Amino acid sequence: MAGGVREDVEVRRSRRRTRTVSAYRKDGKVIVLIPARFSRAEEDEWVTTMLGRLERSEARRRRTDDQLMRRAQQLSEEWLHGRAEPVSVRWVDNMTTRWGSCTTVDRTIRLSDRLQQMPSWVVDYVLLHELAHLLEPGHNQRFWRWVDQFPRAERAKGYLEGVAQAANLQLDEL
Repeated sequence: MAGGVREDVEVRRSRRRTRTVSAYRKDGKVIVLIPARFSRAEEDEWVTTMLGRLERSEARRRRTDDQLMRRAQQLSEEWLHGRAEPVSVRWVDNMTTRWGSCTTVDRTIRLSDRLQQMPSWVVDYVLLHELAHLLEPGHNQRFWRWVDQFPRAERAKGYLEGVAQAANLQLDEL
């Protein structure tokens, strides 16, 4: 770390901050807040410490593929009478034009990892949408009857549209 600056880390010094150090992510960058009196060596040490803490904290919050599969099974039971039985459900990081996808031939479901930080009811909606494709491959009336019974379906659609608009994402509609 040359001169206390990393490409993906921004250090902000504050004269009002006397003892505490904090860190958060914003716009793809880690912001570390430290007291102005810290030496460069202390800054380097605290940046390393805070990056580790932030990573551990995010790892605890990150949903796993196993958790996603269990949630899919619960949603299928609750809203689809247990009829949707995916072979696999997993997070993917290469989905650029959709929130989720379902391949009915092999009964696999993939959700964009961009959903990881969204409220659970939004993830549930996208997951239920993809599960419904195992019963109805297209977006016909029967399909929407399955999906729209989810109590927050309209709210989730609006939430996802808002996120896509704010981030200027060119996503296909759900």
